[in-house]
Amino acid sequence: MRRPECGKLSLSSGAGLFVTFEGGEGAGKSTQIRRLAAALKGEGHDVLMTREPGGSPGAEAVRHVLLSGAAEAFGTRMEAILFAAARNDHVEEVIRPALAASKVVLCDRFMDSSRVYQGITGNLEPDFIETLQRIAINGVMPDCTVILDIPARIGLERAQKRAAADGPDRFEKERLETHEKRREAFLDIAAREPERCHVINAMQAEEAIAAEILTIVKQLLAPSGPVRTPEAAHHE
Repeated sequence: MRRPECGKLSLSSGAGLFVTFEGGEGAGKSTQIRRLAAALKGEGHDVLMTREPGGSPGAEAVRHVLLSGAAEAFGTRMEAILFAAARNDHVEEVIRPALAASKVVLCDRFMDSSRVYQGITGNLEPDFIETLQRIAINGVMPDCTVILDIPARIGLERAQKRAAADGPDRFEKERLETHEKRREAFLDIAAREPERCHVINAMQAEEAIAAEILTIVKQLLAPSGPVRTPEAAHHE
């Protein structure tokens, strides 16, 4: 995120930290978010865990439509618009107020998932996706994005075991080749935005992954780390 050199505020002055988690199915995002939240709370930070699609009442309603596959028949473009609508509600109703209240916001998926799922494997035009995302996030960019990287086959096996009772959702049921293409797309985003994105090997033990993520985030929470001004949070 672009941050001005002057007029900096500390986290305690109303400039929270926004961390997003990305990756393919079964990469372990939810587990690592819970671990990070527990570690940060233990050090006295005010932490909000949230997810996409969802996170706010309006967005949760859209989540059911998307993950059930009810919107699939209307095409990827419609799905992308629905994701963007849900994201905007989530940003304005939950994420922006939490950051203004100096909270650390940990979000399971955000704009990069739309870039990958609807943009790359959904074959939508990059300009369309980027314009949609710019409107949806309305200036609220992640300070840090953790990309949990795992071979698609292994991730899918994990996801299928997890969803054994309810069955795969709209995206878990897609072909292995599609999931591997998404993995490559996340890695490409990380290569293009190395200051924001951190790739973590999700094949490691949970404890090792958690320790690596905590180290990254604690550097951002340090007094000399990056901070957000209210103006930057709204307009950048």
